[in-house]
Amino acid sequence: MKSALDFLIAAKRCEIQGLEQLAVTGELVGGISQFVHALQKERGSSNVYLASRGARFGPQRQQRVADSEAIEAAVRAAFERLDDSGRLSDGARLFSRIAYVLHALDTLPGLRGRIEGLSIAPEEAFGAYTELIGGLLSVVFEAADTAADPVISRALVAMFNFIQGKELAGQERAVAAAGFAGGRFDAARQQRLLHLVEAQERCFQIFTEFADEPALAAWRAASGAPEVAEVERFRRIACTAVAGAALKADTSDQWFECATRRIDAMKGIEDMLASALLELCRGKVDEARADLQDQHKFYDSLEHMAPRAATPVAVFLGEDGKALASDGAGRAAPVLDSDGLSPRLSRSILDLVHAQARRLQTMSDELNTARAALHERKVIERAKGLLMAHRGLTEDQAYRLLRQTAMDQKKRLVDVAEATLALADFLPAGRPGGEERGPR
Repeated sequence: MKSALDFLIAAKRCEIQGLEQLAVTGELVGGISQFVHALQKERGSSNVYLASRGARFGPQRQQRVADSEAIEAAVRAAFERLDDSGRLSDGARLFSRIAYVLHALDTLPGLRGRIEGLSIAPEEAFGAYTELIGGLLSVVFEAADTAADPVISRALVAMFNFIQGKELAGQERAVAAAGFAGGRFDAARQQRLLHLVEAQERCFQIFTEFADEPALAAWRAASGAPEVAEVERFRRIACTAVAGAALKADTSDQWFECATRRIDAMKGIEDMLASALLELCRGKVDEARADLQDQHKFYDSLEHMAPRAATPVAVFLGEDGKALASDGAGRAAPVLDSDGLSPRLSRSILDLVHAQARRLQTMSDELNTARAALHERKVIERAKGLLMAHRGLTEDQAYRLLRQTAMDQKKRLVDVAEATLALADFLPAGRPGGEERGPR
């Protein structure tokens, strides 16, 4: 018959298995961050290439494509290493996201061919790249949402929001580059830029809430760099110009250069986060294995204890009602427990059980805190998708409606989003082409 210690050891083995899967997932997240960075550069150069009708960024785009293809192979290999046996917690959502990404990757060569032939509009190409990057980010989101260790979960939440903020900076670079290359900004593009700037700030705010001190110090240093001030200057030019007014087309190169320096600085922080995540995962696995080894040693010490010869004892009850026995010298001593161990050894095992229970409860509480930020994002994204589908709004319009409602009612944005989802059955029928979108 299995003892309590047997099940403690089994629990530790399950924990190690989960941590090992998290380590593999951590490697995947690091690879995805590299791939997203390459695709962001490819998207930006493709936008300039298309907006200038092939006059600008031709060689740069070809180099970006080659860089992306090399990293794509590594990401596909990382997908292969994930455990698809069904043992991964909430693996269904994660694998569904990966399936979507693989399908999008299969269509990437065709997209590149259309860009090369100038047979696609800049906006359409931008949307296709953004959808692919959004799919990759959704894999990071699910990895963060399914992580069972609170410390690793916090690191994943920080990294997801930082990568998301950097992606929005990449979108800003591409949108503004197309506007500068085309020589003008219409009202819609200006509004899009303002939304992207605001959305970046939201992501970086959550990042600062969950990041460790080294990452925060690096972020503070990057925020004070000269290219950040230069980006702000170009933002003012783009967003305050009279809609449709002519601008110098060669400004696109200057904008793209300073925006790229800012994003490259972010990439350094992103690499720091990815490296820290891997180190954290490996450290947690090593720690859990050491604990398992200690439990095995304790178990072996119990099994090798030589049983004492049985002697008659006189059993009587003490004042507290506990069973006592005479030790042969007239002194009362506690009788052996039902498993044949002394009360001291039984308490040792019970201490292990209690310690494990307390640790798991603490982990659960910390994990709930880390996942709260992901839950709020998921609710807000679902509410936005619902409004887009039923009201025919753009993503920017849906978010502004939620935000304005929250301000008018003096409520949190997530509370308004939850109320919107609760009223889903009462919203107008969706317009053709509309679809509800979940978090990426």
